[in-house]
Amino acid sequence: MKVFSNPVGSGSLWFDNLTTADGMPVAYDPQAREFLPMRPFCANREIIGCNWIAPREGAFCRSCEMTALAPDPSIANAMSNWATTEAAKRWTLDNLGRWHWFRPEDPGTRPVFHMLAEGLTPVAMGHANGVVTISVAEADPVVRTTRRQALQEPYRTMVGHMRHEISHMLWWRLSLREDFLEAFRNTFGDERVDYPSALEHHYYNGPPADWREYYLTSYASAHPHEDWAETAAHLLHLTDITDSFISSGLSSQEVPGPQWDPYSEPDTARLIHVAASLAIRVNHVNRSMGLSDLYPFVLSQTAQRKLAFVHNWLRRGAQGL
Repeated sequence: MKVFSNPVGSGSLWFDNLTTADGMPVAYDPQAREFLPMRPFCANREIIGCNWIAPREGAFCRSCEMTALAPDPSIANAMSNWATTEAAKRWTLDNLGRWHWFRPEDPGTRPVFHMLAEGLTPVAMGHANGVVTISVAEADPVVRTTRRQALQEPYRTMVGHMRHEISHMLWWRLSLREDFLEAFRNTFGDERVDYPSALEHHYYNGPPADWREYYLTSYASAHPHEDWAETAAHLLHLTDITDSFISSGLSSQEVPGPQWDPYSEPDTARLIHVAASLAIRVNHVNRSMGLSDLYPFVLSQTAQRKLAFVHNWLRRGAQGL
């Protein structure tokens, strides 16, 4: 993620800023990818701290207008969790916007979000026919950590959930192309295999013993749909780790140059090499503070081949589907 210039003075702005250091209100323009010191602000600015601009006074921004269902405010912590969840959505949409997904130049279907709070029953996150359902309860670090440990996952964040679930929607968009489906099945397997049965088998029996040779995560081994979503999410992880590293003014001998743009890099092998090299170094820094690794995953040759497939299709941008 880029570090942004202050439009009304010195200093920098970060993606989630609502004001400058001097207290001047600003808003992010996702089309221009810059901050502006003027209205109209998103109608959700005062409600959940959305910092994007709106097309007109009193309207929602491009991201908030995708949310068709908001959480029940009577449920404890629903509003604060929703604010955190929407912030993760904005981050992910801006990532994908670098490849022209869901921007005005993309004539295809946008995702519709159902942001649900959890009362007495959990909310199953997922995607169906363009609708992405997200449990805002996962914005709570205690809830998220409890579930991560129960599922023996090395990584679980709201940005990760957004990247994963939106990736299912991207697959749905791309699956309207026959050339995509044939290539997908040659790489990931046949997604027509019964999905509920595959998940039941995964949760009951666990992943295959050799899953690390073929998949990025154990969950990816459950079904080709999950393999795609996990791989696409990891492509976004790796690309944005690299972009954020460079934008923060950090340097490394692996980075091709200060003006190099990871989102414009066509060579997946080069991108992965740089991203993995940076992640290893930041993992080492995190350990100095007793923190978990930033990127606790191993990239097998098969996983890298799948990453290259996803990279090729997502870099093409919106296909008008």
